Amino acid sequence: IYQVQIKVMPLKDLLDPQGKAVLGDYKLGLSGIQDVRVGKNINLQIEAADEATAVAMATEASKQLLTNAVMEYFEVVVL
Repeated sequence: IYQVQIKVMPLKDLLDPQGKAVLGDYKLGLSGIQDVRVGKNINLQIEAADEATAVAMATEASKQLLTNAVMEYFEVVVL
């Protein structure tokens, strides 16, 4: 059994309204923060024969269900 994390972020070229809202809040009291991007982490517990199979399963799940390829990119990490 593998613990896999999928990190999903908005594409760098797209506006991130949630990130901009957070940046606006930070600028009220903190200095030095230049940009904020808000994404999501999805943790999966996958039963697979080996790590490569677990990564392949998580990648396929990300492509089909967990991300919108038009607006987001993802990274799969085995924990």
